[in-house]
Amino acid sequence: MTSEARGDGTHRPMSRRSMAIAAFSTVVEWYDFTLYLYLATVLSRVFFGGAETSLLVTLGGFAVAYLMRPVGAMVFGHIGDRFGRRQTMLLSVAIMTAAMLLTAVLPTYAGIGPVAGLLLILLRCVMGFSVGGEYTGVVAYLLEGAPPKRRGLIASSASAASEIGALLAVAVCALTVHLLSPADLDSWGWRIPFFVGGLLAFSVWIARSTMQESPDFERQKSEGTVPANPLLHTLTHHRKGIARAFAISALGSITYYVGITYVPVFLTSHGALGETTSLWLATVAAVVVILITPLVGLASDRWGRKPVLIVLGLCSAGAPIAMFSLMSTGQAVAALAGAVVLACVAGGVSAVGAVSTAEQFPGEGRLSGLALGATAATAVFGGFTPWLAQWLIELTGSAWIPGAMIAVVAVIVLPVVWQAPETAPSRL
Repeated sequence: MTSEARGDGTHRPMSRRSMAIAAFSTVVEWYDFTLYLYLATVLSRVFFGGAETSLLVTLGGFAVAYLMRPVGAMVFGHIGDRFGRRQTMLLSVAIMTAAMLLTAVLPTYAGIGPVAGLLLILLRCVMGFSVGGEYTGVVAYLLEGAPPKRRGLIASSASAASEIGALLAVAVCALTVHLLSPADLDSWGWRIPFFVGGLLAFSVWIARSTMQESPDFERQKSEGTVPANPLLHTLTHHRKGIARAFAISALGSITYYVGITYVPVFLTSHGALGETTSLWLATVAAVVVILITPLVGLASDRWGRKPVLIVLGLCSAGAPIAMFSLMSTGQAVAALAGAVVLACVAGGVSAVGAVSTAEQFPGEGRLSGLALGATAATAVFGGFTPWLAQWLIELTGSAWIPGAMIAVVAVIVLPVVWQAPETAPSRL
């Protein structure tokens, strides 16, 4: 199959090979980016000296890197909306490859002192910049190549593949921590997961070089509707779409980054569990997300984006406080139960959020709209929330605080979702 125009002006869908490459290449994107958070306790010793505030500084570095995500999303969104989705995905993964390999060879605090931590954060900013153009580009590509009645399922595959990447990251971290002594881990073992990530990213660049262009972008070129200034075009014509995408992504971001990726840090620092146990529990949670994601994607195709988002929003408002309280007991079974429930909620929101945010915009300026809405929300409610959760717990001593953060965002977002129009083609 090709993306050439048919006689009726529509475009044939992309080949399954191109769709599969786009979907599963997000494995590497999320492996590379979440690796830092899963290794936070180790990196706090290796790059920041292991002082009392080192973990908070390390999480702060994760948050600072997130500030670069909307910048990267706008830059790569402009490239994708002006020159094609394929071009932006090739460039973003090339930068990601370089950042991961450079991180793997960084000198440590023992070698060059505080400069080591500064270099680590700078490279995380480069990573954040490149990741800013990754996920939005892939979701737009999948949405534009999918049959209309299967957009939810196919777009959710990017979320599922992302969680495979997070699963791979946490599994590699857990295996590395398990096999090496603490001395070897801090000396050289921490480099292994970053080398793995750099090699995986390079393999994705090779695979993406064989992909077709999006049929919707081909349509824009043939009709002469490619916007000259995508950001201005979207700001002028789709301000409501930007606001709705921001709200949906805010809920998806805080449920994911506080409800999943922050959990190992929470269990280690406040749940009285060791690093290895916490990472293995996070691995189980990642598997749960992979299993739940396509089911929610199918549900959004069958019943619509709006009702599925409302149900998940209600779950986000009601469950997290109890789950974080449960995980703070220090019992492995209780921690597992809490992590699994949070993973189901976060995975579901990510699955339907991917397609519903992209459907807020037409093909013209879609990546720029996602940059201004979805990625901007991720920068605020993703990168800073693990740091904020850790700081608030240390300030108040209350383990349920992270759950309350999720609940507050859910309560604010629910009215926006309630008033939003349905975007699923099967329900229009």
